[in-house]
Amino acid sequence: MTVIRLSEDVSDRGLRLLGAIMMISLLCWLPACSSTPKVKLRTPLAVGPGVPPAVLKLTEQGTQAHLAGNYEQARTYFEQAVSLAPSSAEAHYNLGLSLFARGDTERAREQFIEAANLAPGDKVIWDSPALRPFGSPEGAITKKAKEVPYSTQRPTFGGGR
Repeated sequence: MTVIRLSEDVSDRGLRLLGAIMMISLLCWLPACSSTPKVKLRTPLAVGPGVPPAVLKLTEQGTQAHLAGNYEQARTYFEQAVSLAPSSAEAHYNLGLSLFARGDTERAREQFIEAANLAPGDKVIWDSPALRPFGSPEGAITKKAKEVPYSTQRPTFGGGR
């Protein structure tokens, strides 16, 4: 009888150990599967051709400040770039990014919308935080409906007259 009791003690300890290992692995696994979506880090865009060299330099400085996490300084550089090149969609987008990162979502939204108006088919600009709820630019373009010819005659079968 003592042999049976010894094997029962061993199997009981084994089950307890197995249960403890499973509980620890479950506790380690749950935080890794959290439902919080990871926010994609957006980087400022390079300005297009035809802008003054000062705008290129300001955009580079603003980009470096933005990537370093200094959003206030980035905002200053990007505001200067927008004032020198008001028709640059990228400059407006970059300013919107820095404003959004600082928490000024209303002003950021205005800049993102201005950028989208200046570059209507740009997928990167349309993916900005302010415009994402409205979908992709392809979805915003309305297609012309086909015209159905209208006739005052009644339909007939077999082409009868």
